Amino acid sequence: MSGSQIWQPISLVKVYRPDNAATYIDMPKKTIRDINWQGKRALVRVDFNVPIDSRGHITDDTRIQAALPTIEFLREHGAALVLLSHLGRPKGGPDPRYSLRPIAERLGQVLQGQSLVPNGDNGVEVQFPAAVVGPQVEAAVAGLGPGQVLLLENTRFAPGETKNDPGLSAALAQLGDVFVNDAFGSAHRAHASTTGVAAHLPSVAGLLMEKELAFLGDALERPAHPFIAILGGAKVSDKIPVIQKLLQKVDAILVGGGMANTFLAAQGQPMAASLVETAALDMAQTLLQKGAGILQLPVDLTVADRFCADAAYRTVSVEEIPAGWMALDIGVATLAHFSNRLAAARTVVWNGPMGVFEFPAFAQGTVAIAEMLARLSNATTIIGGGDSAAAVRQAGLTEQMSHVSTGGGASLEFLEGKVLPGVAALDDNNG
Repeated sequence: MSGSQIWQPISLVKVYRPDNAATYIDMPKKTIRDINWQGKRALVRVDFNVPIDSRGHITDDTRIQAALPTIEFLREHGAALVLLSHLGRPKGGPDPRYSLRPIAERLGQVLQGQSLVPNGDNGVEVQFPAAVVGPQVEAAVAGLGPGQVLLLENTRFAPGETKNDPGLSAALAQLGDVFVNDAFGSAHRAHASTTGVAAHLPSVAGLLMEKELAFLGDALERPAHPFIAILGGAKVSDKIPVIQKLLQKVDAILVGGGMANTFLAAQGQPMAASLVETAALDMAQTLLQKGAGILQLPVDLTVADRFCADAAYRTVSVEEIPAGWMALDIGVATLAHFSNRLAAARTVVWNGPMGVFEFPAFAQGTVAIAEMLARLSNATTIIGGGDSAAAVRQAGLTEQMSHVSTGGGASLEFLEGKVLPGVAALDDNNG
């Protein structure tokens, strides 16, 4: 089944932009709005894969916050909630470093509106049985009442999770009456907790999943033009499928980051010590030919003598990179060119930073792009998760974007037109 077959517009749902302006977008899958939740247990796959420091403290609860609309909707409509999520990549079984216990504590706080407050006694109780399946979990779930919340331990502590084990899928399904997938960031993984369990229960999208599918699907199928894509990141090879897909849809693709180096090298530009994927040069040439007039490359670059935060740097044209220096950001002339292309945009999708934004000296291009998008009041601006979302948060501009995706890899695969297993497994909305 192709991505376009997955995305068949059927019924309108109302989705709100950050400025509270409503837009109606087609939704092909059933959602939590289609279920009478009174007296039912909702088995909810969330994405609580949040950063936790060495002291066990959550340093960014964005993904927890993103799940709140679904959790509150279900509580308000009489459901008991059993939440499940993975965290990190534990090897060979349970690992205390990847326990969801700190997340259970934080979730209880944010449900009471106390995000980022030190752990305390206030808030909503989130039960945590410290296991994924088994008698202890079953007993705790059996005692849940309407509006109560339980969080299972890290699903990747259970053998068979990443292999989509049928036995684990069936055991998880016993814990709920309806499966809700609200973890778009994991929807490209065919795991027991994302797809396997859906074979045993009615399966619907949560509000975050609905929003992700609505914005990304609408951008692909019915974009307002001019439709501009901004692509960055280190490697062309990571973005070849999405470039091929977008060339059929967009009016322009603005290319930055390390991947721009490979395109420039394919044009014959001497890139000195810059990162260039030599194995991808032929494909880059092919894409440049197919995308003539659409693919827009940098005209100048900020280059450095070393790959480090305190390197000496300067901005030069793409023809004038000094020997031994490397491109680490786009330059001011490129930003002016990109700004001109973006000025009239009605739809913008951005995936990948414009430079090494972890180093302040080379974050200027990425921050400037975020600021440009924040000023596009007449455009739908969609940030494709991952480093792009991190850059927008870092710039303090999340609320100025139409949608900031919670799934880097998932959003990229969706834009490529791939079937996301976690989406395909949901019940179709037949009108």
